[in-house]
Amino acid sequence: MNLPVAPPAFDATTGPRGRRRVDRGADIAAGCGLVLLELIALAVIFGLWFLSGFDLDPEKTVTTDPLWGYLVAAGGVGVLAIAAAVTAAWVDAVVTVATQAVMAILILMIFLGGGEAQSHQDRFCHDVPSAAGCKGSD
Repeated sequence: MNLPVAPPAFDATTGPRGRRRVDRGADIAAGCGLVLLELIALAVIFGLWFLSGFDLDPEKTVTTDPLWGYLVAAGGVGVLAIAAAVTAAWVDAVVTVATQAVMAILILMIFLGGGEAQSHQDRFCHDVPSAAGCKGSD
């Protein structure tokens, strides 16, 4: 006896968009872990800049290094955040995409604000080279 065979049910794991969503717990863990690592990297970068203005010799006047190199390093962390967001979007990790987008925006704001502050300091030291905080004032 020949019984009728039902057509196959729709299978969302096949076809052109056959990717499956990442596990929500792994998504949250990845997002939080990346944010933590990026914040540690930013703390180290700007901590090194902050420590460049310290010297234990009381006879010496020390000024901090220009911020430009440290901003480039922070920009590198921002590029990594964007790359992580794109990769997370590829596997539908919504939480990681959101956290990395927030970190990328935060790093962009730090980058633009720091660039503006250093540019202002450079113009000020160009106009008044003997001012406090300028390299020519030593």
